[in-house]
Amino acid sequence: MAEKGHGTGAHTGADGGHGGGFPPFESSTFASQLVSLTIAFVALYLIVSRIALPRVESVIGARQKAIEGDLAQAQALKDESESAIKAYETELASARARAQAIGNETREKLNAASEAERKKLEDQLTARLAGAEKQIAATRQNAMSNVRGIAADAASAIVQRLTGALPDSKTVNSAVDASLKG
Repeated sequence: MAEKGHGTGAHTGADGGHGGGFPPFESSTFASQLVSLTIAFVALYLIVSRIALPRVESVIGARQKAIEGDLAQAQALKDESESAIKAYETELASARARAQAIGNETREKLNAASEAERKKLEDQLTARLAGAEKQIAATRQNAMSNVRGIAADAASAIVQRLTGALPDSKTVNSAVDASLKG
């Protein structure tokens, strides 16, 4: 008897007590399935719309605010950096202008100092040349007067040697003057 009961239990366990089709596709359970599906959908919709969606919206809103804040901060930093760049370029142009002005001023000062030194040296050279010319003229005058005397002495000595008589100094001087002028 135990075999018979065991065999019956196995047979009803395999059948599951139903007629033999897939339960969601059985037409006798459609209405109850639609009602339970509608109740589940409404419950899920209420849970999602009342609990999950507000949380998601708050997270999205906070994220959007953070993004907008970051964008505003980035724009402010960009504006600040552009302002700093403009100020830097202005300062750089000003510094270049000052450097060029200082360079021009220094060049003008050096040119003026060089011109003053050149003028001073020219004046000194002119004064030295004038002194040298005076000294040359005096030396020439002295040499010429010595030449006249030497020429007169030489002419007297030559005439005395040739003639044996000492010539007159007046005649010798006039002959020397005539030969030096001519």
